[in-house]
Amino acid sequence: MRRLFPVTDETAPRASGGPAGLPTGGDPGDREWSLAELAAAYAYPEPGPGEPVPWLRANMVSTLDGAAQHDGRSQPISTATDMRIFGTLRALADVVVVGAETVRQEGYRPARAREEFAEAREAAGQGPAPAIAVVSAGLELDYSLPLFTSPLVPTLILTGAAAAPDRVAAAEKAGAQVVIAGDGVGVDPVRAVQALAELGHTRLLTEGGPRLLGQLVAAGVLDELCLTISPMLTAGDAQRIAGGPSVAVPKRFELVSLLQEDGFLFSRYRRT
Repeated sequence: MRRLFPVTDETAPRASGGPAGLPTGGDPGDREWSLAELAAAYAYPEPGPGEPVPWLRANMVSTLDGAAQHDGRSQPISTATDMRIFGTLRALADVVVVGAETVRQEGYRPARAREEFAEAREAAGQGPAPAIAVVSAGLELDYSLPLFTSPLVPTLILTGAAAAPDRVAAAEKAGAQVVIAGDGVGVDPVRAVQALAELGHTRLLTEGGPRLLGQLVAAGVLDELCLTISPMLTAGDAQRIAGGPSVAVPKRFELVSLLQEDGFLFSRYRRT
């Protein structure tokens, strides 16, 4: 991340130092941003008085022609800076929500504790690393994966009340915590957010995949989208960042910050 330029008011340096913790004076694009500066720039909204309200953000990457993947994976359209922001967003979250197919396609591993964020997480009342919450209706998961055999904190599985009892038992035997978030076989996104909040997870992050993100958008529970726009063209028939049925009325979001490096744009949008 050698040249990362702030181009909106929220992340532009100010006389007293910008929200990203940038020093006053000089061009902030002349050097790499520290992890602390990135964490400040991407901080979750401060909770208001009373009970904490869950905030769900998504982090996705897309090419110029709308592809969210290449050959079934997002890594080929990403960049080192994108992965640095990816790691920072994870370090800020209580829980990372991900679809079962993405777990299979991307070879998901448990989140790791990072020394650089240990003090901040402790001050925020968080554990050493976020939990991973897998959304799965059928619970057809490989419990020999490190996500289940060696997580720092127990992996959660969000499923419906009608999930097969033997598969629920297999998940729990593997050490996962099964959370019911729907009356049928599938997961109700509204119930999922509520269930995670009841477990104390209010800083929520989803990394997709597209089908899960589409469900969250349709349910109206997505508060923020962190979207990396990759300066690549892939053509083909790759998925977009959100799939599934279209919504009746398009959801309007507003741009709150925009960064760029080497042609990659790192944007943040919030629900209006």
